[in-house]
Amino acid sequence: MHYSKPNESSSSTAGGSGRAATGRHPVYKGVRRRNNGKWVSEIREPRKPNRIWLGTFPTPEMAAIAYDVAALALKGRDAELNFPNSAASLPVPTSTSPRDIQAAAASAAAALGAANDALRNTNPTVVAPEKHLMGDDFVDEDMIFDMPNVLCNMAEGMLLSPPRWDTAATYQPPADDDGDAVNLWKFP
Repeated sequence: MHYSKPNESSSSTAGGSGRAATGRHPVYKGVRRRNNGKWVSEIREPRKPNRIWLGTFPTPEMAAIAYDVAALALKGRDAELNFPNSAASLPVPTSTSPRDIQAAAASAAAALGAANDALRNTNPTVVAPEKHLMGDDFVDEDMIFDMPNVLCNMAEGMLLSPPRWDTAATYQPPADDDGDAVNLWKFP
């Protein structure tokens, strides 16, 4: 989604405070724009006057996803989210401490930024060979299949012991068998 810069005069805002250049995002909760065009995100701790600073981001979507991570950590499943359909895929902070929430929020925002970069083909050194070979846009399979985690999950699977073979049950060959039942090359 693309949002244009507001071009309203400062007198159109409440109190004439000059919030035309900065201010809350019209769609995303917990996101506001700085004078320099960057987007910031913060969240208020429930039942406290404190706010947790989540960071400064180049896009409002990155700031919004950081807010979602913090909202889930502080308010639980009942939190109002910017992207409710992606709640299950967001990182979960190890605790509700501000430092852990900030780290998880930064991780989610960085992942969204990397996904947006891959989808926009912003890296011409990677895009050029793929377009030359396939004739299509570059698709980052590592990101799509979450390759680092896939490899870790495969490694964990290798640590599991295989199911036990029931040695107590014995194989009973059919009555018309001449004892060569294991031979795969015996055809009728």
